[in-house]
Amino acid sequence: MALLLAGCGETVQRGWMPEPVTEAANDVATYWVEIWILALVIGVLTWGLILWSIFAYRRKSDDFVPSQFRYHVPIEIMYTVVPIFIVAAIFGTTVQLQNDMLRVDDDPDVVVNVAGKKWSWDFNYVNEDVYIEGVQAAGLHDGEEGLPETLPTLVLPVDSRVEFVLTSRDVIHSFWVPQFLQKLDMVPGRVNIFQVTTTEEGTFQGKCAELCGAYHAQMLFQVQVVSQDEYDAHIEGLRAAGKTGQLGHDLDQYPLQDDQLPKLPASLGRQEGDR
Repeated sequence: MALLLAGCGETVQRGWMPEPVTEAANDVATYWVEIWILALVIGVLTWGLILWSIFAYRRKSDDFVPSQFRYHVPIEIMYTVVPIFIVAAIFGTTVQLQNDMLRVDDDPDVVVNVAGKKWSWDFNYVNEDVYIEGVQAAGLHDGEEGLPETLPTLVLPVDSRVEFVLTSRDVIHSFWVPQFLQKLDMVPGRVNIFQVTTTEEGTFQGKCAELCGAYHAQMLFQVQVVSQDEYDAHIEGLRAAGKTGQLGHDLDQYPLQDDQLPKLPASLGRQEGDR
């Protein structure tokens, strides 16, 4: 199996999953492949036993009747207990991986409040006190060039712990960058959080993964992971463009009262109250 995989391309080696670009995504891709290898081993064993039984105990003549067994206690115990242990092991390792994916550090390098809206995204850089206001993607149906330039683009530094604070302005959306191999819903009146550690520079496509209305398919964005110097220059560029402050709950379709505002994590300090 290792020899066969070594001769395959990277896409096959990671089980046709998108190329992972975060620490957790690498763990997910590895676990995905390991589970498939385990499933293949169990499948080959099962198919082998079935084929062996078919040929070893086939009727050899019209007068031949194979030995009949009402039950076989050791085998029945084995094929009851062994699958229980297999399922328990898969369940336990899956929960451990999910806990690692949802682990939240107290002091992330970057905190971004992502606000989903029909049908685009607002990005608040919380600590830097600047923002990006997204508009719906243009050129999807009329064949015009320049679609990537119309997408809201979230710029992040490489080799950094990034916290996403997810909120929604109207209906349920879902924040998904396929190459993160992780996504999370955005629910009105609720705050969901996850963190990633970026490992690769590049431009990665993002989208909404929750059917949210007529133009759900056009709710796209980009993530650019760059060096720290390029990230700092991007933040200064936003300041120079006058995009200072935060885009707050007053832009929500159904604004909440102060006592209804979702509680944001300590990493956001008092800025949510200022919004």
